[in-house]
Amino acid sequence: MKLILSRKGFDSSAGGVPSPIFPDGSMVSLPIPSRDPVTYSQIRWKNTNLGEIAAALTGRPLFRRIPAHLDPDLALDARPRLSGWRPAFGQTGAAQTHLANQGVGAGDLFLFFGWFREVEEDGAGGWRYRRGAPDIHALFGWLQVGEVLRLGPDSAVLRDSRPEFAEHPHFNGRWDASNTVYVASERLVIDGQDMGTPGGGTFPRFHPGLQLTKPGENRGTWSLPGWFLPANGPVLSYHADPARWELDGERCTVKTVGRGQEFVLNLHSAGDAEKRAMWDIILGKTGFSTRR
Repeated sequence: MKLILSRKGFDSSAGGVPSPIFPDGSMVSLPIPSRDPVTYSQIRWKNTNLGEIAAALTGRPLFRRIPAHLDPDLALDARPRLSGWRPAFGQTGAAQTHLANQGVGAGDLFLFFGWFREVEEDGAGGWRYRRGAPDIHALFGWLQVGEVLRLGPDSAVLRDSRPEFAEHPHFNGRWDASNTVYVASERLVIDGQDMGTPGGGTFPRFHPGLQLTKPGENRGTWSLPGWFLPANGPVLSYHADPARWELDGERCTVKTVGRGQEFVLNLHSAGDAEKRAMWDIILGKTGFSTRR
């Protein structure tokens, strides 16, 4: 089994601001702007929509009307859904080539992370970033691969036969031959055991167990379980250079690469305890519950 740490959502070049962690601990990843079928204001989140949230945090009202690249598409209630819909994630180009070269396929697990910061009410019905709140990388969702759809450039052909994914960005527009969509399994299954949770979804609330960034450091410096250390077994792709890593008690610190979207860790050689540490995040054993 492979674990993929996948960077998604607003960044310094697309969107330009962090995704929000709200005062109640809830969090939502803001998808990057695009030319896709669905606008920010058409994406539901609780009792509002992402257009209102993005406009408030960026100071740019245009986010109320422009399209969003809703990918990964993980939350059942974000849009009206047809029967058979499941969470899905698309990739193309060099990032998809890397996933293919790493052999990512059915049964492997994506953990999606992005740039987040705490927000507060601005007194006028909107939101602003909380002064002094740190910029962090945090996990916001997961997807265990149940099906791999190799769409290629003519995605419209398969879109007609899979109407439940008709809105997904990688079923629309012009893509190269590597265009691929990873569809979630119905249930999260580890070593043949149904773990009692859907195969894909979003974490409804922030918890320190979701934070990758080492406290007090810049967001690209992560604190991870010690078994991530390359000398202890599997090597996180793009991070084989020992100079990036440092042992820190029972944990380790890594200075992540500045570019790249998909970091793959082969867990075939990891022990049961190491695997369980990641599954516990998804199953809600670190102080929060999951929902589809």
